Amino acid sequence: MNKIRKGDQVIVLTGRDKGKRGTVSRRVDDAHVVVEGINVVKKHVKPNPMKGTTGGVIDKTMPIHQSNVAIFNPATGKADRVGVKVLADATKVRVFRSSGDEIKA
Repeated sequence: MNKIRKGDQVIVLTGRDKGKRGTVSRRVDDAHVVVEGINVVKKHVKPNPMKGTTGGVIDKTMPIHQSNVAIFNPATGKADRVGVKVLADATKVRVFRSSGDEIKA
C-alpha cells in the first residue's frame, strides 16, 4: 500500500522547495512522485516538425523522491506521517500518525 497517492496534499521537507505545498499529480514509480509546482526546471527542447512542436526553453515539473515529502494534515496545518490501520473487516486504511484520524482520499 502506497502511503502517498495521487491527489494527496503534500509538503516538501527538503531541497530548494522546502516548505512549499502541492498536490501529487502522478506516481512515476514506487519511489518517486510528481507534485504540481514543485521541482520545476527549465528544459531546452528541439523543434519537431513531425509533431508540430516548436523549440525553446520550457518549464517542466520533475519527479521528487517520496521520502522528501510528507502528507499535509489539515486539522493541524502541519506535515504528518502516514500509518496503516487494519479495520475489523480486514480492509486497510491510511491514518495520520499523530492523531489516528483516517485520511480522506
